[in-house]
Amino acid sequence: MPYSDHAVNLSRDQINQLQVARLRETVERARRAPAYAERLAGISAEDIQSPEDIRKLPLTTKARLREGMPWGFLAAPRSEVVRMHYSSGTTGLATAIYHTRGDLCRWSECVARGMLAVGVTEDDVFQNMMGYGLFTGGLGFHYAGELLGCMTIPASSGNTERQIHLMQSFGTTVLHIIPSYALRVLHFCDQAGIAPSRDLSVRVIFVGGEPHSEQLRRRIEEGFGAKVYNCYGLSEMAGPGIAMECMAQDGMHLCEDQYLLEVLDPETLEPVEEGQIGEVVLTTLRREANPLIRYRTRDMARLLPAECACGSAHRRLSRMEGRTDDMLVVRGVNVYPMQVERALLDVDEVGRNYVITLDRPEDLDRMSVAVELTQEAFTDDMRELNALQRRIERRLQTELDISVCVELHEPGELPVSDGKAVRVIDNRDQEK
Repeated sequence: MPYSDHAVNLSRDQINQLQVARLRETVERARRAPAYAERLAGISAEDIQSPEDIRKLPLTTKARLREGMPWGFLAAPRSEVVRMHYSSGTTGLATAIYHTRGDLCRWSECVARGMLAVGVTEDDVFQNMMGYGLFTGGLGFHYAGELLGCMTIPASSGNTERQIHLMQSFGTTVLHIIPSYALRVLHFCDQAGIAPSRDLSVRVIFVGGEPHSEQLRRRIEEGFGAKVYNCYGLSEMAGPGIAMECMAQDGMHLCEDQYLLEVLDPETLEPVEEGQIGEVVLTTLRREANPLIRYRTRDMARLLPAECACGSAHRRLSRMEGRTDDMLVVRGVNVYPMQVERALLDVDEVGRNYVITLDRPEDLDRMSVAVELTQEAFTDDMRELNALQRRIERRLQTELDISVCVELHEPGELPVSDGKAVRVIDNRDQEK
């Protein structure tokens, strides 16, 4: 029988009622975790009468998770834990998240809901090009693909030549991939004389795992001749599938029967107006092993107003517009890497890779951006290259309000990675 998900059809009133009931259950469940027992003392389920009452509960930060490692946030007996995932630890000590069988089932259902919303069915061949293992990206989509009945290929990341071979041999129609790696695959196809839109069968691509701009999404769509859908997730909430785009490509629908969303001012911790950018704060509503209450994700996004064209009442988040911890301060100006990407990809001659480097010669911040050009744009005519370099520098200065030095490179000249792209190299601390 084809998979179906009735929660997607809930009305706004039904979602609110469900969230209140499940938030009460979450508070009671979280008390079993040593890290929450004292913090939730004096708060009863009766204190929760509406979703807005979430603000009566304490916030949870990454630092608190680290302090509670390894068992402080576990609210279920260890005998009920069937899987553990580990965060990357790129911003400090890694944190473990535990799952019961029920947790894993509900996670798969959330991802399957998003896949189903864009037309993925049991007739599709799904090639999962995310890493498997402690990283949640691969397994999160893998079991959702199987739940839908897709022929699921656990390709994992890397080995681009084999990835293309699998697509050609088995008629892959659906991909899950990191955006920067999608660009690498397109570059490989260019070098191999393969036209993805003609020679491959891919029609749907799910991207996630790293911030990316709308311009980058469109370039991937044009390169593959496929529709590209954003997916949001983080290991603390389970992994990918917390929020996913529908066919309208107008924001990511949050699984509000599983998560309660707040968008807060990261300084005042008060809710921002709908449509304003703020920090995404999430509460699990059905997590058995690791219930998390008001978790500060550090991701910055907007809650989109008005109903979606698809008719779903589940609210929508904008694409991630940065993180509270990836903001760069350059000569007193706040700069997000996403701003740089948007400005670069507005220039047709810019190719598929770039690297931002920050230095501090003579105690003055300097920002430079190495940029690959398209094959058509790269030329031996230095006058043309110099004119293009100045045009890109003006575009960046307009976007960032600071001067930036641009270095132009041939296609494929900058370093690449099979995992998340390294977009920023900050040498300023080493230069002290």
